[in-house]
Amino acid sequence: MGGKCFENSGGGFLYDFGHPLVNRVADSFVKAAGIGALQSASREAYITVAGSLDSNSGAPSELSSSRKKSFPGFTGGTNKESLEAMVKNVGKESMQWGLAAGVYSGLTYGLKEARGAHDWKNSAVAGAMTGVAVALTSDKPSHEHIVQYAITGAAVSTAANIFAGIF
Repeated sequence: MGGKCFENSGGGFLYDFGHPLVNRVADSFVKAAGIGALQSASREAYITVAGSLDSNSGAPSELSSSRKKSFPGFTGGTNKESLEAMVKNVGKESMQWGLAAGVYSGLTYGLKEARGAHDWKNSAVAGAMTGVAVALTSDKPSHEHIVQYAITGAAVSTAANIFAGIF
């Protein structure tokens, strides 16, 4: 089973895997992973630049606390170590964004095909399952953390589905 590349001229997918579900998941994953990487890299660049501009008086407390969160492997060592920590963090976040988009897109498509309708119920289930998937990618997932992400995912995706019909 091979795929083929084609031009994205009509709003279609960049790569054809031969099945609409796989195409949708792959397309969502790639787009969201790219957005996640850009978001993470821009945040890290801002923290790095803002921290270096304020190096004489020390970084503000909000920068130093966010740096600790954003660079789990950052120890203040060499630039090579800092760059490696940033690349790992950007990679992890882009994978999380891609996972969330791929799972959500795949589930909403699959539920629509299985149930024959696209409504708030599909969005709630897909949002909850996406929340669970994202929670499981965290450093130390706990039962409470997983439940909180599932509820949040269901609520946000259901609200988005309902508001999409209004606006």
